[in-house]
Amino acid sequence: TWYSKSHGTTDQPRIVYLSAEYGLTECMPIYSGGLGLLAGDHMKAASELGIPLAGVGLLYQRGYFTQYLNADGQQQERYNDNDFFNMPTRPLIGQEGQVLKVQIAFPRRTVVAQVWDVHVGRVRVFLLDTNVPENSPDDRQITAALYGGDNERRIQQEIVLGIGGIRAIQALGFRCSACHLNEGHSAFSALERVRALVAAHGFAVDHALELIRKTTIFTTHTPVPAGIDQFPEYMMQSYFGDFAREMGLTWSDFMALGRLETQDRSTPFNMMSLALNMSYRANGVSRLHGTVSRRMVERGWPEVPVDEVPVVSITNGVHTRSWISQEMSELFDRYLGPAWSAQPADQAIWERIEHIPDEELWRTHERRRERLVAAARRRLRRQLEQRGALDHVIHAARETLNPAALTIGFARRFAPYKRATLLLRDRDRLKRLLTSDTRPVQLIIAGKAHPNDQFGKDLIRDIIHFSHQPELSRRIVFLEDYEISLARSLVQGVDLWLNTPRRPMEACGTSGMKVVFNGGLNASILDGWWDEAYARDRGWAIGSGEEYPDAELQDQIESDALYALLEGEIVPLFYDRGPDGLPRAWIDRMKSSMRALCPQFNANRMIREYTERFYLPAIADCDHMSTNQEALAAYCSWKEYIRSNWNQVAIIKVESHNGPHVTVGQSVEVTASVFLGALSPRDIRVELYLGKLDASDQVIDATPITLPEVKDIGSGTYSFSGTTTSKRSGRYGYTVRVLPAHHAMAHAWEMRLVRWSSDQTAR
Repeated sequence: TWYSKSHGTTDQPRIVYLSAEYGLTECMPIYSGGLGLLAGDHMKAASELGIPLAGVGLLYQRGYFTQYLNADGQQQERYNDNDFFNMPTRPLIGQEGQVLKVQIAFPRRTVVAQVWDVHVGRVRVFLLDTNVPENSPDDRQITAALYGGDNERRIQQEIVLGIGGIRAIQALGFRCSACHLNEGHSAFSALERVRALVAAHGFAVDHALELIRKTTIFTTHTPVPAGIDQFPEYMMQSYFGDFAREMGLTWSDFMALGRLETQDRSTPFNMMSLALNMSYRANGVSRLHGTVSRRMVERGWPEVPVDEVPVVSITNGVHTRSWISQEMSELFDRYLGPAWSAQPADQAIWERIEHIPDEELWRTHERRRERLVAAARRRLRRQLEQRGALDHVIHAARETLNPAALTIGFARRFAPYKRATLLLRDRDRLKRLLTSDTRPVQLIIAGKAHPNDQFGKDLIRDIIHFSHQPELSRRIVFLEDYEISLARSLVQGVDLWLNTPRRPMEACGTSGMKVVFNGGLNASILDGWWDEAYARDRGWAIGSGEEYPDAELQDQIESDALYALLEGEIVPLFYDRGPDGLPRAWIDRMKSSMRALCPQFNANRMIREYTERFYLPAIADCDHMSTNQEALAAYCSWKEYIRSNWNQVAIIKVESHNGPHVTVGQSVEVTASVFLGALSPRDIRVELYLGKLDASDQVIDATPITLPEVKDIGSGTYSFSGTTTSKRSGRYGYTVRVLPAHHAMAHAWEMRLVRWSSDQTAR
């Protein structure tokens, strides 16, 4: 495998990946949407690359709900029990030959969770289930439903996931060298790892906290604060009062772990704040989402420029072989060579897309559209029969949709920000598009609203009512119970995938990536992954990435832009056929999209990026500091020494020998006199912070440049100097800052300390 060739072999997992849901396969309905599907693709790609990783999650007795619509188009929910013994799960047998169970302390009782084992290629996923005889009837329901119940049920699930999950890994004898939190739901795992080091291995609590922070990775998928779990202090006291004492923390210090602004004791315990406070390596799931995430949490780094807040971005990718059609896979085998599936991130392989004859690519795509139409008709007939529709309505379903028409897919959670009805704002205009005799367009729509989201349910009902108009009944289809098998049919068969979120609220979105591998094109708001993937020859952008304070105005402008795209470019391009009946310009876009996007937006590229940027450094930190506690103790002592003396640090003077005007290509020498007090130059780094000046004379788009030349000028004061070259014309300014520096730091802002000069110089 890639990992064994590049980094050696290991006989046990060293990375633990914790997620509240996993979308591994349709026969394991323990997922609700993109978060779970991403986790499933993460496991599959890790298996292909040989990453020494194990997954941990919960095995829900009912999972997420099954959706069906009543005669009026109102969403109804049905919860079906999962039969674990007819799923690809088996009870995990522990080292003593018995079914492995772990115990977790709850208020005035102990909760027991059984562990189940799922093999995903080389990777194993361990799922915890509280529906066991040892528990009370109420506790047996903890893992009953995904995202079900009230706030107390949520904290119970997250305790079982985080604390129980780590105890299961420890009971198996696996060494948890790095722990990856897929969203904040699993952040209690970091607390359990600290507690175990303190209680079982005799670590000092500050040493344990440092080691866990260095070996924890946090991926956030949430672009808005409202999507983050928060728990009131009384609830935390009930569940974690004794736990905090076992960790060796005072209650105020424990609660501060769940707050970015640690001095604000009025806020509840926040799971995203806990995850950030317990990890030195954090990321958003697209380039734009990284920017949004840094803005969300910048208050935790109050003196740090927002673009340097330590939340980077690793853009999601999809597991190619899980989503590509058999026909397209065989086409790639013939023209790209069989290596495409094993090395989907190899750009050179995808350059061979040009070798595929237009006729063959289009014929393959048309077969997939025909299969999608046939599958949609079957599902629609089944829906109507279950709904008790009249016979003539059921029979009409056999002629719904046109296998040759431009087919647009829209499938999403019906959350308000995804704007499922943006296309319906001008219904007369849409109706003209759908009912054209010469250039027909058809829509296939799917998606669930959360059971408690009446607004989302009303959106579905609105679509159903619109589609019931006689002239539209064969042009719009809503398919119930959006899940993996339906998603696979859609992404493999549509011509165009439509995505209309309100920017910047889509963290990433991976459905459109799945469409690309199957030859479909995207038309989307520039949000999530499409913001970095879009180019004019690969698909279409709705708008230009604007963000509006007035949501109603934004909806109107962007719906008009969408209609204009469909009428003026998308529909004509699809139906512009040559003498051979091929839409050559459309096929050119298909090829351009696949050639540019397939090697980038796949899970193998994503996993390699996680491994090289996060997993390997975390494992190295674990190996160094867990086996060499003297080094860990020395590093913690150094940090404490820096904190104790940081208030002495002062930038006395910043000067340059250049005048107020500098020509392009001219060298600029800057010297800063810094008082360090008890600290020494090897404890810190002095940087020139150089960038453009905005209209308010603030430095923007800055680049930090280390001032490397040090001179002791006495009494604890040192001069730091360096030279840079003016490369561009315009108004530039600079200031100077001092940061702690140590070779063991994961990043510059690990300690969240900085001292800025009060002077700023313009050039």
